Amino acid sequence: MQEKIVQLLYNAADYISGQQISESLGVSRQAVNKAVKSLREKGFEIESVTNKGYLLRNTPARLCAEAVMCHLNTKLIGKKIIVLDTVGSTNDYLKSLGSKGAEAGTVVIAREQTAGKGRLGRVWDSKRDDGIFLSLLLRPELSPSEISAITPLSGLAMCRAINDFCMLDSRIKWPNDIIVGKKKLVGILTEMSAEFDKVEFTVTGIGINVEHTSFPDEISHKATSILLETGRHIDQNKFVAAILNYLEQELVMNRYRLSGQSVYDYKDLCATIGRQVTFTKGGRNKTGMAVNINNSGELEVMLSNGTISTVNSGEVTVQGIY
Repeated sequence: MQEKIVQLLYNAADYISGQQISESLGVSRQAVNKAVKSLREKGFEIESVTNKGYLLRNTPARLCAEAVMCHLNTKLIGKKIIVLDTVGSTNDYLKSLGSKGAEAGTVVIAREQTAGKGRLGRVWDSKRDDGIFLSLLLRPELSPSEISAITPLSGLAMCRAINDFCMLDSRIKWPNDIIVGKKKLVGILTEMSAEFDKVEFTVTGIGINVEHTSFPDEISHKATSILLETGRHIDQNKFVAAILNYLEQELVMNRYRLSGQSVYDYKDLCATIGRQVTFTKGGRNKTGMAVNINNSGELEVMLSNGTISTVNSGEVTVQGIY
């Protein structure tokens, strides 16, 4: 009910009476008063005037599900949003919910993550409110071999959200990082639960460096944040809504598959193409020039002998980018 009250207040041009809210939602005035009190405790500035009603003056500065929903324009993604103060891993938390039947489109967001996971099992920690840690659960009707498009489509969505909302020139470092200049801003990790030839659900985790003013010495040369790049503090609730809107556009509208247009757009934003890369294949290290992203989202690398080697997973080192 709180989400619906926020929507009513947010869309109202002026004061809206408690009676109007109660009639619109089919609840008692007492329930409305209780919900408004709870929203104020979450940081919503809601003015109340006798004989006029309620007016939303401001939304919370910190992450809040109801505030995110004010700015959503989706049908699936963000149907249910859970915001946590702290969690070990949003992916692990959402996988647990997924195994218990959580609906497609469920999103978990944390202000702090203490045991986040990157690719190859790397741990990713950050102070509370420095980053945004977001995981999305989907239930696509795909086989396990067909979910490879989810990560590149998510990367494309993230690039667009960052460039549009933050006015930055972010790029994709294949396969799952978003960079600004030569430094990492976002990491993406997709995991799945499957039975035989059918995917039960996927969980895509996205970690974004937002308010960091510095990083530990060992990663300071390869990590950046929105604050460091723009010099501005952003409205995190509006930003998360922009991310979810773009994720719906890229994932749901493309039916979780790479279309010709999405591959074209991905390549246009991919910083890896045209650079020398090193990767491991068949137990051997190989080096060549990244020349293309194919229609399956795989990286195509031209080796020194002129042959093309296709890379679909694993660690890739890109010359000039950490």
